[in-house]
Amino acid sequence: KTLTLEAVDLQWAIILQIFMLIWYSPVEHLTVRNLTFRGPLEELTEYAFQPLLSSVEQLISLDASMKALTLEHVRNKVYYFNQEILYRQFSEMNIANLTIADAYMPHMLCPNRTSSFQYLNFSHNALTDELFQNCGTLADLKLLILQKNKFESLRKVSFMTSRMKSLTYLDMSNNLLRHDGAGVQCQWAESLAELDLSSNQLAGAVFECLPANVQKLSLRNNQISNVPSGVAELKSLEELNLASNRLADLPGCGGFTSLQFLNVEMNSILTPSADFFQSCPRVRELQAGHNPFQCSCELQAFIRLERRSGGKLFGWPAAYVCEYPEGLRGTELKDFHLSPLACNTTLLLVTALLLT
Repeated sequence: KTLTLEAVDLQWAIILQIFMLIWYSPVEHLTVRNLTFRGPLEELTEYAFQPLLSSVEQLISLDASMKALTLEHVRNKVYYFNQEILYRQFSEMNIANLTIADAYMPHMLCPNRTSSFQYLNFSHNALTDELFQNCGTLADLKLLILQKNKFESLRKVSFMTSRMKSLTYLDMSNNLLRHDGAGVQCQWAESLAELDLSSNQLAGAVFECLPANVQKLSLRNNQISNVPSGVAELKSLEELNLASNRLADLPGCGGFTSLQFLNVEMNSILTPSADFFQSCPRVRELQAGHNPFQCSCELQAFIRLERRSGGKLFGWPAAYVCEYPEGLRGTELKDFHLSPLACNTTLLLVTALLLT
């Protein structure tokens, strides 16, 4: 059922023949790691590809056993040939799962006919914003992984998904994505429920370009300094990851009425708002540790909030440590206490007046 080939270094014509042989076999899952395909050059000309193409087209029209093909760490030792012919052989495959990872692949063609792909993984390549634009033949695709590529426009990514009627999961992490906002319209697949945009170059404007029905959203490791109120209405959003950004305070839940899990670890939050759980009544877990907390009177209210929350602060107490002032650095928030007199200006003035 499963076959794995390691360190394959052959001419591309021979590799194709191996694929065809396996296609007719009972193998359902084929994995090839460290694949190098070579020439000579004349074997990869368009003329030489024609008989191979006809064989592949005949192959993909059959009901074969093959369900999944995985190619990892692919290297090409032929530099001048018609790449479209090569991409076409993969885009037209009649299988459910296709992975081509770490292959320096700059493009992939939209299938000519309605595709059987349900899972595509093109991570760690050189793909750009032009991938699958105006592509309507991936209607059955459910999971798409495009991490570690060269995508730049969040708007174009949204349009790429707009005709993928079954898409539920999209991973766009570790790209170069930006979104300038300014009224730019985005159009996502309505079925998209989980979106990973971590490790990009996104700022607060990203909230103007998000899927309306998303349930799990990761914006970890971006450049977000605030969550604009009244911009995003993500009524289905349950999990939001904003760790490793530039937030100065906890965001409210005005547009996230279903939010249950929020991660704001490793931001720039000195004194978190004490009314967070009042504005976000459905939140069951808040991860706010590893921030540079300023242990002062204003932080007392947040510490009391932890006691009233019933264990909703994830990582308490070890992840919640004073950073400022220097004299209290390293002190856990649970051990930080100030007297009511020190934090109540009115009471302090009255006491001073009475003593005087």
